[in-house]
Amino acid sequence: MEINFHIPDFTNHLYLNTILINSISKFPEYFHDGLRIASVFGNFGGCVWNGGRFLGGVTDMDFVKHVVEAINSKNIPLRFTHTNPMLEKKHLGDPVCNQIMRACNNGFNEAIVMSPILEEYIRENYPDYPITSSTCKQIENIDGVKEELKKDYKYVVLDYNFNNCFDQLEQIDEKDRSRCEVLVNACCTPKCKRRGEHYRSIGLDQIAEWEHKKDMLSKKPFESKGFICEFMNNGPYAITDYVTYISPQAIFDKYLPMGFNNFKIEGRTLPDICLLEYYIIYMVKPEYQNKIRLDMLSALTGKHKYFM
Repeated sequence: MEINFHIPDFTNHLYLNTILINSISKFPEYFHDGLRIASVFGNFGGCVWNGGRFLGGVTDMDFVKHVVEAINSKNIPLRFTHTNPMLEKKHLGDPVCNQIMRACNNGFNEAIVMSPILEEYIRENYPDYPITSSTCKQIENIDGVKEELKKDYKYVVLDYNFNNCFDQLEQIDEKDRSRCEVLVNACCTPKCKRRGEHYRSIGLDQIAEWEHKKDMLSKKPFESKGFICEFMNNGPYAITDYVTYISPQAIFDKYLPMGFNNFKIEGRTLPDICLLEYYIIYMVKPEYQNKIRLDMLSALTGKHKYFM
């Protein structure tokens, strides 16, 4: 069975991900058998539809074209994190978001959604985009997951609180398990009570930045209010005691035999070096981990060209 990984992201981590994708292609023996990068998720700077993690700035359409070519040429789709839960109808016609969608509308790239009004808008105006249901919906009832799987979604990203709850995961129909995407390295503490508030805060910040850029009289850079959470950027070895942590061994011993083969690695706001460690842990055979870690770190610093 293929092991599909969905990784972050195509803006902040484009260089790292190019190294990873090329290394899998050139040295497949270093990586677990059947492993593939099934998508790279993220968004472009200043896109008001963006959610999950704040991403400010402006969209450079030349950079958009570069990213599409860099990732799609490897037979890997971009998946847009259009998951802002605070959107109103006035945001749907945003010219930047729509320009991005038109530029990437090749029947291959995808969208992740949370807001019903944005989902409806994308389905109506960009029907060639396969759509994924976001984990930001926080569907924590297994019957709710089964209902979500009946809808026209390519994938349904499970709430991380289902991780390692095999009695509940077994209730998902076997034919639907390959359409479930499992977040293996959630930095949130299990059963976090502030998670929904956090997503809403990020969404409001994304909208506030959008409004700020429309104010032609403003000379000051936008300052995000932020949402203080000491767990948000937990690294690879800070989460291993969580009941929601999925180890590489659990993927092979539990998830794959059950028919779950889509796994998400989060880390859009992590430093490259922390995200690289997650890649090493989950994707590389143990006997090659030290070698490829050194080689890829060398590539990141421009000292090693094997992976480029």
